[in-house]
Amino acid sequence: MTPSLVYRSAWVYESAMLALYGRHYFSRYRVIADLIPREATVLDVCCGPARIYHRYLKRKGVRYYGLDINQKFISTLVRAGAGGEAWDLRSDRELPAADYVVMQASLYHFLPDATAIVDRMLSTARKQVIIAEPIRNLSDSKMPFLSALARRQTNPGIGEQSHRFTESTLDQFMSRYTSRLKRSFLIPGDREKVFVLGL
Repeated sequence: MTPSLVYRSAWVYESAMLALYGRHYFSRYRVIADLIPREATVLDVCCGPARIYHRYLKRKGVRYYGLDINQKFISTLVRAGAGGEAWDLRSDRELPAADYVVMQASLYHFLPDATAIVDRMLSTARKQVIIAEPIRNLSDSKMPFLSALARRQTNPGIGEQSHRFTESTLDQFMSRYTSRLKRSFLIPGDREKVFVLGL
């Protein structure tokens, strides 16, 4: 299946994210990178163009491995010296083990029930799972044209995604992991919420 325009190029993807997050664009990666210690192993599922690695984790000596359905993103990542593999997370393949397993702005792709994905992340993490998920979305815009356009740009190669989280529905979903929750917080700009789950 052909991905939407946003997912066909790292440059287009980053431009779209920059337009969405504005001056808080870089801090969305920085706050996640700050949670990961130097020289840790990191598995980034649905890594996209792996900007968190290129801008923040590489300089920390992190052993990074990215998974994404987009072969172009993975090829660029591997050429940059990191590990990576084209991977459809909807399959039942066992995820590679790592100290920290990260997913940023991708959990909604697995709605209406993303429990299996989070459970698989927890089963392969040795220390923590870090999930950052949008809670303010253009697809929820009251302007029909804008919301329809946003929905059409959410296909990474597996189809459009009509479901989104709000802060309350994300909190409700993550409440099943209360016993593992170490902390949760909003990133600057309040567009994403971060959940840190321990083992």
